[in-house]
Amino acid sequence: MASLFSDSNSSGYRLLVAVALCTALMWLDHRTDWLGQPRWLVSFTTAPAHYIANIPPSLGGWVTDQAQTVGDLQSDNDRLRRQLLILQQKTQRLAVLEAENVRLRELLNSSARVSGRVTVAEIVAIEPDPNRHELLLNRGTLENVQAGQAVLDARGLIGQVIETGPMTSRVLLITDATHALSVQVNRNGVRSILAGTGHPDRLQLLYMPDTADVKEGDLLVSTGLGGRYPAGYPVAEVTEIRPEPGQAFLTVQARPVANIDRASHVLLVETDAPVSVEVPDVDG
Repeated sequence: MASLFSDSNSSGYRLLVAVALCTALMWLDHRTDWLGQPRWLVSFTTAPAHYIANIPPSLGGWVTDQAQTVGDLQSDNDRLRRQLLILQQKTQRLAVLEAENVRLRELLNSSARVSGRVTVAEIVAIEPDPNRHELLLNRGTLENVQAGQAVLDARGLIGQVIETGPMTSRVLLITDATHALSVQVNRNGVRSILAGTGHPDRLQLLYMPDTADVKEGDLLVSTGLGGRYPAGYPVAEVTEIRPEPGQAFLTVQARPVANIDRASHVLLVETDAPVSVEVPDVDG
């Protein structure tokens, strides 16, 4: 029992001594510089332990930052990809608008050379039947469009209005196999009939005598005969002349001067009505 109390007393003394020593060291460290060198040595020896103890939280923070960085990069890539698609779409649309403006300027320049009033119309549909070369325009009787009006693009004749509705009209192209019109060689005035072949780039002159003065490259213009088309509009260019053995007529191929397969806007020509002359009755 005595040894037990003696051990507890010695432990209490040691605790008091330790507390007093710590208090004295703290006072000396706070008031003087005596412990600067020992403290530096202690911190130097304990620095690796601090670094090792700091590894887990540092590693966890790095992994978290990397995960956030990858997510941010993916999000940025998705956003930039969407923006790129939008910009590409806008660029394509600008290219389309630029080309459309060029075509409209050509139409405006062409309309200044056309006699009579004109109406600009847009092609809204194409006849799906390959045996029918027809277009549907977005102008009709509400815009004073009438059957029989000539239809042109910036380069030449395309066709003629054959049917009208309140807001649309149907056009028969000059390339249709059922279409024909009177034309003449612009160089010398030789007349013939130009017929469609059902091919978008090929027309044919009918009944051209083998003695006719016609050459490749000659421009064919409308004559106005028959009242179907106004006179003097470019229609086609001669591309091939082939004599047929034993025949009195030439095979003459031509190509439309109008951009029939690429036009998006056209001109509807409203020509002046012919003037009727009243003949007096000489019998009375």
